[in-house]
Amino acid sequence: MTAMNTADATGPNGPAGPAGPSDPDGPSNSTGNSTGATEAMGPADPAEELLDLVDADDRVTGQARRGEVYARGLRHRCVFVLVTDADGKVFVHRRTASKLVFPSLYDMFTGGVVGAGESYDDAALREAREELGVAELPPPTPLFRFLYEDGARGLSWWAAVYEVRCALPVRPQREEVAWHTFLSRDELRRRLTEWEWVPDGLAAYQRLLTARGENGADGADGARTTDGTPTTDGACGTGGDGADRTGAGDGDGG
Repeated sequence: MTAMNTADATGPNGPAGPAGPSDPDGPSNSTGNSTGATEAMGPADPAEELLDLVDADDRVTGQARRGEVYARGLRHRCVFVLVTDADGKVFVHRRTASKLVFPSLYDMFTGGVVGAGESYDDAALREAREELGVAELPPPTPLFRFLYEDGARGLSWWAAVYEVRCALPVRPQREEVAWHTFLSRDELRRRLTEWEWVPDGLAAYQRLLTARGENGADGADGARTTDGTPTTDGACGTGGDGADRTGAGDGDGG
């Protein structure tokens, strides 16, 4: 895959966005016109998607439509998949303006909500394949889970974090991805303090860096949420089931 040149990028939007052969806030993505992107799958109205509701121990307690889940702040399940190309660069994208939660923000993960009756593993593979437009993508590798809660916004979900290597060309789903590129890990960490990221993805990425001993003086610790406050950055603190219950961050359910 050919990544765009981001050497002149200064920030997330318009002149503050990644430089390259196309405008990050326009109809194109970093590899050219986005008309070849894949079509959306699932319910025509995302708000009608049925989700499992879970408790603080990730046990299913019921079901509700996604729109109701968001409106009432009901705890549910999500998956985050870190995608790297053959050179180890990370797939980064800007969400479309039509997203139900955190529209037009940047994300270093593909993913979304886990459907009713769906496993985390199945949801991770489905979401990554749909969002990237790569039907042959191998199953992502599970890394950890954490309970994400933001009392101020009434948000709560269990987040399962995965990673996968994608050696094939991507054709991102136009309903999900407004712009995309692949960034080296060093470049990505430099951008953590410059671009406006989905806070739950940022929290998950910082946990991943900390777990791997990569969170240091290169700026990752200074990443900020959408309201400008520093994010909480703690170790993964896993319990007996491998779940991180620190719940730092703030987020998006996909």
